[in-house]
Amino acid sequence: MTNPVLQAIGISKSFGALHASKAVTLELRAGEIHALIGPNGAGKSTLIQQIAGQLQPDAGKIHLNGQDITRLGTAARARRGLARTFQISALAMEDSVLQNTMLGALGAHGSAYRFFRPVMADRNLRAIAMAALDRVGLAEFAARQTAELSHGERRQLEVAVALTLAPKAFVMDEPMAGLGASGSKMLTGILDGLRAEAPILLVEHDMDAVFALADRISVLVYGQIIATGTVDEIRRDPDVRAAYLGDAA
Repeated sequence: MTNPVLQAIGISKSFGALHASKAVTLELRAGEIHALIGPNGAGKSTLIQQIAGQLQPDAGKIHLNGQDITRLGTAARARRGLARTFQISALAMEDSVLQNTMLGALGAHGSAYRFFRPVMADRNLRAIAMAALDRVGLAEFAARQTAELSHGERRQLEVAVALTLAPKAFVMDEPMAGLGASGSKMLTGILDGLRAEAPILLVEHDMDAVFALADRISVLVYGQIIATGTVDEIRRDPDVRAAYLGDAA
């Protein structure tokens, strides 16, 4: 078996008496979508923030392609190829679709003399951005103001911005949030096609999407992983059914 692309190793985080993460070990392998599920308050957001660099763990390590990135911030992790999309949109609504995407590309491909050359005139960044927009089906909306996009199209744009980082791994925090059935189906198709490009750690409450996409699922309850397995294994696990899935299994 090849080495994991992304690893959380014995991650622990407490806020006073609240143990949000308890010695969590989780790995993301090349070519897979690994879903992280669990009830509200299970500690998923805290774990993702530690993996992405927004929070420092009290104990444990984060590795990306075998390198220890535990002490790196979010920007440094992004430059090393850890791309994240957020549950709540972080897009600049007043900017165009292309501007948002090019600014994402600038973060990965910019250089020290960028201040002296207009970003939008950079042909290389524009090509990277347009390729990412084409990948998610938004190339025809490049000139449109981001505020004019539908909720689902903004989700597509967030994926395009992440793609400009030439990611080694994606961390996606509830990308289906707020989408209807047709929007979820559309985004599911996009994510399904990305796994060969870079594996995806997917935090999601839409269980139809999880069951359709995931190669493996880990279940987080009260800050601890109680099970990891294939879709069928997780569906059959009595502890998982009792703690979270219930009739959804």
